[in-house]
Amino acid sequence: MASTPEVSVQAPADVLEQRWMHYIESQMAAHINGRALIADGAFLARVEANLPHLLPLYVSLYGDSDIDTLPSVSSLIQKCGELWLDRHPDLKDLDKGRGPCHHTQPCARFVPSRKWFQSNKMLGGVCYVDLYATSLYGLRSKIPYFKELGLTYLHLMPLFDSPEPRNDGGYAVSSYRRAKPKLGIMEDLRDLARELRVEGISLCLDLVVNHTSNEHEWARRAMDGEKKFEEYYWIFPDREGPDVFEKTTREIFPDDHPGSFVQLPDGRWVWSTFYRFQWDLNYSNPKVFEAMAVEMLYLANVGVEIFRLDAVAFMWKEEGTTCESLPQVHTLLKLFNIICRIAAPSVLFKSEAIVHPDDVVSYIDSKECQLSYNPLQMALTWEARHSLIICFALATRDVSFLSQAIGSRHYIAQGCAWINYVRSHDDIGWTFADEDAAELGIHGQSHRRFLNNYFVNRHPGSFARGLPFQDNPKTGDCRISGTTASLCGLEAGEAGSIERILLVFSVAMSTGGIPLIYLGDEVGQLNDYSYRNDPSKKDDSRWVHRPEYPEQRYSERLDPSTTAAKLYNGLRQLIRLRKDTDEFAGGIVMSFDTGNKAVLGYLRPSLDKLVLCLANFSDDPQNVAPSKFKVLPYKARDLVSGEELRLRQSGIRLEAQHFAWLRYEA
Repeated sequence: MASTPEVSVQAPADVLEQRWMHYIESQMAAHINGRALIADGAFLARVEANLPHLLPLYVSLYGDSDIDTLPSVSSLIQKCGELWLDRHPDLKDLDKGRGPCHHTQPCARFVPSRKWFQSNKMLGGVCYVDLYATSLYGLRSKIPYFKELGLTYLHLMPLFDSPEPRNDGGYAVSSYRRAKPKLGIMEDLRDLARELRVEGISLCLDLVVNHTSNEHEWARRAMDGEKKFEEYYWIFPDREGPDVFEKTTREIFPDDHPGSFVQLPDGRWVWSTFYRFQWDLNYSNPKVFEAMAVEMLYLANVGVEIFRLDAVAFMWKEEGTTCESLPQVHTLLKLFNIICRIAAPSVLFKSEAIVHPDDVVSYIDSKECQLSYNPLQMALTWEARHSLIICFALATRDVSFLSQAIGSRHYIAQGCAWINYVRSHDDIGWTFADEDAAELGIHGQSHRRFLNNYFVNRHPGSFARGLPFQDNPKTGDCRISGTTASLCGLEAGEAGSIERILLVFSVAMSTGGIPLIYLGDEVGQLNDYSYRNDPSKKDDSRWVHRPEYPEQRYSERLDPSTTAAKLYNGLRQLIRLRKDTDEFAGGIVMSFDTGNKAVLGYLRPSLDKLVLCLANFSDDPQNVAPSKFKVLPYKARDLVSGEELRLRQSGIRLEAQHFAWLRYEA
């Protein structure tokens, strides 16, 4: 077995890299699968291409020098190699088509596939397996419908084994190697992933990277006093350590427990940022990173193509800080990415950070999270829709806030994409920046209180039927729960509710990124208040917008006279138009001044064409004057209506809650 290479720090970079690779290959040769890995030229090429990035990042967290950490990195790469050998040929074919190109010269055959997720053909859906189809096996019967709708991406809510009855909606994971018993077994997940892949649908699952449940094997063994696993978590014998950290950390769920730590039955204290049954992992221990990397690659081999990374901001702890979004978190994300580039090159990461817009963008990078939820656009789509109607103090019928966000905050790193959604499984929070609001003369906190009152039907004239989540009457703080239809007035029987629903979806479909539908919303599912009868759910209003499969509404989508059919057919038209409109690929969006504060405008350009999107957020017809179109070509065709328009001559009139996608050709 080769010893760790003795290399001068003054050695040229290429010499260092060659000696690193020689050492790693020698270590591989000592393992039972080493010959197979060494014979795999593609695998070695990926190791060689990524090692110069992996080693310095690893050193920055876990070592004093390359020499010190090279054995640990070599062990990590060996584990990657073993999982690569276990990877199914179908997934390796996917890697070839989607993985990054490591050629030193431009390689044309890689260019189109490198941005497959930025295609206008992309459409996402999200659901809970048990609520939508009972089991993983049962979900396979829904695939024909997913194809009918046009899905190319399916996000399944947490499905791994977790404590019962309290498990934070599945985000307290007891094992990534077991599904919840009621959903089936891991082989069912593997079969589902394979069938989805055959049909061109990418599977997305949540990976909770910050913590495990207290019933995870690692946690049980830590509880039993095994030192190796005690070091997987932040466990202290007394309050000395916790008291130091809690000087600067914040309480996330004060109703569950004060501070960041909970006491164990034996008197020790364990870090628990969220609920007391969720123990934070100790990423200052390199064995934790390695163990989680192995779990990630195991799931990638099951067939997961996209991981939504949960609670990433809390992964790294350091005394005297908030222990949120520290620089080391970004280093960890880069390392996880490199591991996937080596052993599962087609895998992507998706972030969800419901925080200040600047912090959201900090996680979006081709080397960290290639995809990200777009919480600001989601929140301001609702803000625009409703503040226009009611809020007198903001200048009635004003889309300025949403227009500002599209114009100034939509841009993200090249090679990345937003996930644009109307609502998700989670609550709606008003995550706009107060400084952005101030530019428009809006007081951020007062506006949040107004929006909360409006959406929970505490404001005169509101037709929204949302429920408060984590309501604080003293401060007016809360977030909003509710299905799209119930928030848009369908539950209240409000006229124009179908048009409102299609309006908000039109923005998600056309602003650049992957549009995401919470499945059931496309047929107008309403709030389900039966959660109040379930002791394990009654205190969490988010279950109101997580109804069981709305079978009647899905049946009604085939009857043109029903509300479900009108909504479904309208949304299906938008989906078809999006897939047929190349200008909707990629993420370039340019703001367009309509001169009418009730009408949102933005441009989606391509090489020789562009589409101007206009959306009337008012309850009354609105006009955009001819003068606004002077810099554009003379004629345009509305993709929605098929009508040809001469906008420089007559402008355009948009009916209440209507929109237009106007294509100009050079």
